[in-house]
Amino acid sequence: MTVAIYPGSFDPITNGHLDIATRAAKLFDKLVIGIYDTPNKPILFNTEERVELVKKSVINLPNIEVEAFSGLVVDFARKIGAQTMVRGLRMSADFDREFDMAMMNKKLNPDLELVCLMANLQYQFLSSSLLKEAASLGGNINNLVPEPVAIALSKKVQNKM
Repeated sequence: MTVAIYPGSFDPITNGHLDIATRAAKLFDKLVIGIYDTPNKPILFNTEERVELVKKSVINLPNIEVEAFSGLVVDFARKIGAQTMVRGLRMSADFDREFDMAMMNKKLNPDLELVCLMANLQYQFLSSSLLKEAASLGGNINNLVPEPVAIALSKKVQNKM
């Protein structure tokens, strides 16, 4: 069985993330979306909320599992038996960062391969950070996120005001 991991903070998951996950799920027997428990950046949704939002967003994709993790992604990949890590690329800046991370991960776990999928053109600009900013300023983000995320994000933004 080919197992891949798609790691990230997913704060929150966007339609761009979902597009990468959907396409990756067609390439592997099992795709585990790994929700990084302690990202080194401010987060809006706690770990449990992010896991739940991702689960709701991929409910129709039977070979995708969602699990939180902490520590090194290469250790988590070993733990779940993943042979491949999936990452999405939007622009050249993503490539530079992913290249650096890939080289470090290869040093830490030489058996873990990296597969990068190019973001769909309609999501080239989309990031969770930009999305949260637009939502906090009253922008309509409904067509950029799965429905459960739009509802949760709207509630979070209203509670912060």
